[in-house]
Amino acid sequence: MENRLIGKSYLDGKPLEIGISEGKISSISTLETDLENDFWIGPGFTDIQVNGYGGFDYNELQTDFLTLGQISRKLLQYGVISHFPTIITNSPDKISGLIKQIVQLRKADPLVKSCIPGIHIEGPFISPEDGPRGAHFREFVQAPDWNLFQKWMDESEGLIRIITLSPEWEGSISFIEKCRDAGILVSIGHTNASHSQIIDAVKAGARLSTHLGNGMHGTIARHPNYLWSQLSEENLSATIIADGFHLPAEVIQVFKKVKGKNLMLVSDSVAMAGLPSGDYDASVGGKVTLTADGKLHLHGNLNTLAGSAMNILQGVNFLLKNNIATLSEAWEMASVRPNRLFFPTYNPLEIGAPADLIQVVQQADRSLEILKIIKNGVEFSLRKPKK
Repeated sequence: MENRLIGKSYLDGKPLEIGISEGKISSISTLETDLENDFWIGPGFTDIQVNGYGGFDYNELQTDFLTLGQISRKLLQYGVISHFPTIITNSPDKISGLIKQIVQLRKADPLVKSCIPGIHIEGPFISPEDGPRGAHFREFVQAPDWNLFQKWMDESEGLIRIITLSPEWEGSISFIEKCRDAGILVSIGHTNASHSQIIDAVKAGARLSTHLGNGMHGTIARHPNYLWSQLSEENLSATIIADGFHLPAEVIQVFKKVKGKNLMLVSDSVAMAGLPSGDYDASVGGKVTLTADGKLHLHGNLNTLAGSAMNILQGVNFLLKNNIATLSEAWEMASVRPNRLFFPTYNPLEIGAPADLIQVVQQADRSLEILKIIKNGVEFSLRKPKK
């Protein structure tokens, strides 16, 4: 039996009817008549940087690893149909344990398996410098080690798809080349690399900048500096955190003008994302405060961020409400563009594609409200989450 989803295409606003059968798109047709409602339809969102969400943390070993399945279910409520658990700098053994935990989780939970296409390793091969290092543990930062990374790849059973590193280390270029040859996407982040080191990294195969504009010194040289170097490199795409705290709107506007279709959204959410405001004990950063407007900072230090408390829908809505992007641009930044890092010909609206779709309505302030979520061709129960 074929189910149908009707709404305006997120790409051009034309009325569409999408047929869904056996978990896939079975038909797509443009309607000749205007719709009775003002619903929009398009692909669900993909977030390639999720440290945790809703009180659950991919960077902590769990007594019951199955509880981590709540992250996928909570994110689905906001239209995030796939995400990459992100494991940050830690001891080699702890990273191994965290990787194995995600592998076990996917094997035990079919929905989670369909929501997690890969793992993102953020560190430990990053800058040891204060500022670029961010909240990562200094004692575990180290130079790239291919044998260690191979061990993690084996333990992930092929699930590691992205690594964020800094090319400032000796041996970085050889490491990047090996990652490229192994099909691992290399992203530059938490870096204090020189211009030449960044250029050499791109030549070796680095293709992305992780949360560009963050994980930096508070003050940098006018020029040259690692921000200009990454912005100017045409072969580097970039991710940004659009929560209104990590980057001002005008900075995102500049990044968008420079990077164009190579700019995309991540949440970089931590476990406190999606929780009520208040004080919390974080696995990274210690005591932190989540404000009512969504800013997460070190307790008693309003000016030092302690991670992101947003989800991708909030990032899309920040772009829309501040007139930084059109609806189709913001939607693609959260869905199509991250997928094309791994599948260059990815097209979510074609016959035979997985039926991972969302239906939304646009509010007076241009923000989106989720009305319906289709995952694997099945409507996912929606619990009226906040925007």
